[in-house]
Amino acid sequence: MAAAPLYCVCRQPYDVSRFMIECDICKDWFHGSCVQVEEHHAVDIDVYHCPNCDVKHGPSLMKRRNNCHRHDYTEPDDGTQPVQAGTSKFVKELQNRTFPSAEDILIRMKGEQVTTRFLERHGFNYPIAVTEMEGLGLKLPPSTFSIRDVEQYVGGDKVIDVIDVARQADSKMKLGAFVKYFTNPHRPKVLNLISLEFSDTKMAELVEVPIVAQKMSWVENYWPDDSFFPKPFVQKYCLMGVKDSYTDFHIDFGGTSVWYHVLWGEKIFYLIEPTSTNLALYEAWSSSPNQSEVFFGDKVEKCYKCVVSQGTTLLIPTGWIHGVLTSQDCMAFGGNFLHNLNIGMQLRCYEMERRLKTPDLFKFPYFEAICWYVAKNLLEMLKELREDNCPPPTYLVDGVKALISALKTWLKREATQPTSEVPDHIRPNHLIKELTKEIRYLEEEPGSGNRPVKTQGCGASSGTNGCPATRSALERFCQARRARRAARRLREQQQAPKVPTNLDILEQHTREVLKRLEVGPLEEVHGKLNKVSTASAAAAAESLEDNHLRLTMVNGRIISTEEAIQGMLSMAGLLCTSKPERPASTPESWWSNSSQCARQGGGGTMDSQGNSSSEAWDNQGFPSPEAGYQYGDPSMSPPLHPSKRHAPNPPPISNQATKGKRPKKGMATAKQRLGKILKLNRHSHVFV
Repeated sequence: MAAAPLYCVCRQPYDVSRFMIECDICKDWFHGSCVQVEEHHAVDIDVYHCPNCDVKHGPSLMKRRNNCHRHDYTEPDDGTQPVQAGTSKFVKELQNRTFPSAEDILIRMKGEQVTTRFLERHGFNYPIAVTEMEGLGLKLPPSTFSIRDVEQYVGGDKVIDVIDVARQADSKMKLGAFVKYFTNPHRPKVLNLISLEFSDTKMAELVEVPIVAQKMSWVENYWPDDSFFPKPFVQKYCLMGVKDSYTDFHIDFGGTSVWYHVLWGEKIFYLIEPTSTNLALYEAWSSSPNQSEVFFGDKVEKCYKCVVSQGTTLLIPTGWIHGVLTSQDCMAFGGNFLHNLNIGMQLRCYEMERRLKTPDLFKFPYFEAICWYVAKNLLEMLKELREDNCPPPTYLVDGVKALISALKTWLKREATQPTSEVPDHIRPNHLIKELTKEIRYLEEEPGSGNRPVKTQGCGASSGTNGCPATRSALERFCQARRARRAARRLREQQQAPKVPTNLDILEQHTREVLKRLEVGPLEEVHGKLNKVSTASAAAAAESLEDNHLRLTMVNGRIISTEEAIQGMLSMAGLLCTSKPERPASTPESWWSNSSQCARQGGGGTMDSQGNSSSEAWDNQGFPSPEAGYQYGDPSMSPPLHPSKRHAPNPPPISNQATKGKRPKKGMATAKQRLGKILKLNRHSHVFV
């Protein structure tokens, strides 16, 4: 094969992940990092000369600036072209505009007042501003935390996505270069950083999201630890923008709600309520060819101006359309979350993204997958509420109805567009059927069926406010789920690696003996199975329960436990006087596998993919023949929105059908474990 072409001064083959620029003289290509050309600077170069060519031909030629109101500033300024969003002229005009005050729609609250119970009772339909942080549960660095501190915690070599505000275009650069730009008093252009998700960095320890966002979050409450899909990380963002940075009107991906806290500086939000009319206007504006030339705030009845100063937290509900102007150099923290209160609006925003053909990189990661997880959990919740004889709140019933409709649509689309995000352990048709059955049950009139209705303690509007029993059931359900997740994580953290125990060795040796018996006639084997000595069985059981049993291995064979093994086999009537033919799987090969497992730190053998066979056992204690693990295929991070990042060490898919039915290794006694093996072999016509 021919050698790959080499480029740049470093003479390396082409790498699609690295920005390159072509020399207009020698026509060679160069990495921007090798010739000190940032990607956002390259668009300003008219004719580029590489380091070798600029010696003869002089420095590169820059583009001429003809206007300050167009994304392409080289266009002739004849006065006929309209102003485009983000340009310097646009920002000046925006600052001189007048808007209705956000005080008309803003709800001002103390941190301790912003609770899930309050939002469930009164709804989460209007923005909430919090200035007194106590009780909100939001943990942040001090206001002296600087952009250089961010570089120290995150790392200067981290590649980030920045927005060239005047062009409303994004490009990549290293965080260290952005810090150098930010701290430079002379800034040739306006760059804005709004997509630095830092959950996987040391800075994550400095920030805790508001309690209300944690308790309501779908990802935190419903995303399973053993999911095939990588867990979405969208809850911790650091936003750093210089003065005059502008982000045009948008709805956060998937209709997520969002919290913002301004650590220092100031931001101005332009807020538009997500009415049916406004959403229709927004979709038409987003798909128009002249979108950047039309200020969307002029197309709606009211666009509210909300100034968020230092130390203020703003919570924006589902679907609110908003643009953001950074009026001063600013550092802010924020995060996104899906929740149960506005399921219908979240689904509506997602379907709008699909119609607008929004790239996957700019949508909520695995939105459809999390909806399936939520549907499964909401089914359990509805059943629990029915068993408690208390109707669910109206927002939950309406949300489930919208969810059923969406799931049906996605399932039909699978026939023609196989891009499935249906989790493997979920039966989609059965789940939809069961959810529909629960909704139908709720909608039955009290006198027409067997459904009992509990009205004591319920208000006239038992839907929105909910009755005390309903709130209690919801809280109990969520608390129980969080407790189970916390307990499982604690067990996983406390579980220490171990080497094979004496009991493991005895169990494996017994299995090897059983395999050898397969070579003999079935009748002879059954005859031996009937020769059980009561005395030897008792002695074997007593020896197996001795925790201080000592074994010595020589060349992979157990030589110093003859009496224990003999007693154990005598108990089952498995003593053979004739030496059977040696099978392909020998004790030596088993011990080699067991030793390898000990080095891996697990208690069972490891397959070719590194999976523990003990995790693949079915509920009878034997490896399932279908047990095959899959891992999530990690994908690259999106440039401006939350990443579909690798789940660190993605866990395999567990067999949900057997979860909780099999005792964990070490919980059963020696007699129980070996007894199960022998019992199964006595009653099977063909040995395992």
